[in-house]
Amino acid sequence: MAKKKQQSGGTPATVALTAAGTAFTVHAYAHDPASPSYGEEAARALGVSAERVFKTLVADVDGELTVAVVPVAGSLDLKALATAVGGKRATMADPAAAERTTGYVRGGISPLGQRKRLRTVLDDSASAHATICVSAGRRGLEVELSPEDLAALTGALLAPIGRG
Repeated sequence: MAKKKQQSGGTPATVALTAAGTAFTVHAYAHDPASPSYGEEAARALGVSAERVFKTLVADVDGELTVAVVPVAGSLDLKALATAVGGKRATMADPAAAERTTGYVRGGISPLGQRKRLRTVLDDSASAHATICVSAGRRGLEVELSPEDLAALTGALLAPIGRG
């Protein structure tokens, strides 16, 4: 995987990857606003297994916003997320709060380059893949990188937080 040179018009996620000197590949596709699932749409458009495409979700764990990165092929186990970070209760965050805090719009939230760095948990299934895809910061744009690089750049904890 070659490191992409950052061009003007990049997203905060690709800027962060470039600044860190991390190897990554950007994949663009035509986003369909009528698509019921952003992640599954990305997997289909890129011809990548849904187990290798990860969605970025923002949850509220005991009053603290927390990022969960799980495969689009499944869902987030909120109880497992709370347990992973030593919390008692997790709920999905208010979408407006998630957008305001991360600086991204729903369906394009990236775990990278967020306005405010949030505690992040990456589903441990990511370790089974040489590379995974996550949002590059806008709908129709994914970035492919190693799960180890993603965890290092976000300070993510690896834990079994996905189901299905």
